[in-house]
Amino acid sequence: MERKKFVQLISAGSSLALSGAITGFPSLISRSSDFSSLLGNNTALSADVVIAGGGLGGCAAALASLRNNLRVILTEETDWLGGQLSQQGVPPDEHQWIETHGGTRLYRELRDKIREYYFRNYPLTEKSKANRFLNPGDGSVSRLCHEPRVAAAVLDELMAPYISSGRLVILKNFRAVLSDTEGNKVRYLTVTNNQNGKSFNLLAKWFIDATELGDLLPLTGTEFITGTESKTDTGELHAPEKANPENNQSFTVCFAMDFIEGEDHTIDKPEEYDFWKNHIPPLTPPWSGRLLELRYSTPSTLVPKDLGFNPSGADTSPLLNLWNYRRIISKNNFIPGAYRSDITVVNWPQNDYMLGNIISGNKEDFNKHVSRAKQLSLSLLYWLQTEAPKPDSGYGWKGLRLRKDIMDTADGLAKYPYVRESRRIKPLFRILEEHVGKENRSLVTGVRENIRAAKFHDSVGTGYYHIDLHPSCGGDNYIDFPSLPFQIPLGALIPQRVENLIPANKNIGTTHITNGCYRLHPVEWNIGESAGALVAFSSARNVIPLTVRENKKLLEEFQQMIRKQGIETEWPE
Repeated sequence: MERKKFVQLISAGSSLALSGAITGFPSLISRSSDFSSLLGNNTALSADVVIAGGGLGGCAAALASLRNNLRVILTEETDWLGGQLSQQGVPPDEHQWIETHGGTRLYRELRDKIREYYFRNYPLTEKSKANRFLNPGDGSVSRLCHEPRVAAAVLDELMAPYISSGRLVILKNFRAVLSDTEGNKVRYLTVTNNQNGKSFNLLAKWFIDATELGDLLPLTGTEFITGTESKTDTGELHAPEKANPENNQSFTVCFAMDFIEGEDHTIDKPEEYDFWKNHIPPLTPPWSGRLLELRYSTPSTLVPKDLGFNPSGADTSPLLNLWNYRRIISKNNFIPGAYRSDITVVNWPQNDYMLGNIISGNKEDFNKHVSRAKQLSLSLLYWLQTEAPKPDSGYGWKGLRLRKDIMDTADGLAKYPYVRESRRIKPLFRILEEHVGKENRSLVTGVRENIRAAKFHDSVGTGYYHIDLHPSCGGDNYIDFPSLPFQIPLGALIPQRVENLIPANKNIGTTHITNGCYRLHPVEWNIGESAGALVAFSSARNVIPLTVRENKKLLEEFQQMIRKQGIETEWPE
């Protein structure tokens, strides 16, 4: 890219939060509601660190950088912070110990503040008010099933004091489109406003890629990999014989709905309904039948399994009731009359989109597949309203109502697809199945009982989730098997070559297989928080992250610093 002469009009020392319109900058509010028009195309913002992506990893990276005295610019492609927790509409997938350990102190503070938001603002019953571990939706997938907008509101609250003090700039509805590099360093990013197309440049000493798809990696020339590695490459027990960089996990466009008995809220028939109604996923081993049926392939065995669906509250079936699975509002937690119905989020096997790759392609491919994934989700809703079998007799639940307000979108669908897999850096250290997979670890170590994950000398966090790979666009059915409580090695957060770019999402140095347990909410948060702390530590000592990892004294100092700040680096015995 041709170098430009910058006009540094505003620095991150100004109090500013941007989402197309301006808040928190009175001298400009009276003049214009369009920040980009004030800057023009050849001007710049500067900070100590630029973080692209306002998901959980990006927010955690920002807060860690800020508490360690850096100035931060945070960009977000949508108008909500929170990534999979908010704009993707997915309540947290967590392990059973998350309330006390296996996550960072700041992540538990986020969870506490989400509960406090309900305690402060919602008409809870006395029993719910007294419940220290309130689960607003009582969904079975998580101990904290809640509305997406509550997560967005809480994250905005966490950011507010830093915006007020002038150390944080948030640019919502902006995405990175270009970069300039010199040698092994990134010099600046060019970002574009999604609403009006205006662009300007972000300068910093450090850059963090917290985007959902690892967008900064190709933009900055950072070496990366996508899709599945071969068994020859990784030696992983569950890796295929042949690599396929186009083979990525399915993604999902989520939506929320409630159920109003006796009313008809049937949507118009989606354009692609006839296709999706008859679609049988082309997978190996085979799927259980048609996609739009109340059955699926059991992830761990691939044996066809029946599912239940009953939003009426009179369910006595032994089958898993999908209505309760990701329920985000249980009306019984609130005073009588506060809600006409429970509210549930639809992120089910039936709306996983498997027919295209949104990682390796261009923006047109992304838009095409997301559009089709939206048609799938709307077709699932229409099928539930018109053709889904009822437990007693008959077909279709006409009272199912698409809750557009929950996702805060005109079409009622999530602001961004729920992404399970990303581009991944080529790291200093790659996390393999033999490090965290229970069976593979047992084979490598010869240990059969009390198996533990690999112990990393450079650990910067902990996490746990079973290795959970959803059906892929390359034709794989579920790959699902036990893992072990693991650590997050610093070497997986450092690219092999580029010195001032750090990943902070699903783009760290995992494989296709190990991504399956490193991609969930608390792990992404921990990755981001450690990335932000790493940048601050490296900046303060004027070294690159590679030096922090390779210098024993610096590594010990860094680990001591993050432990003091509430980042666990080991699991308790």
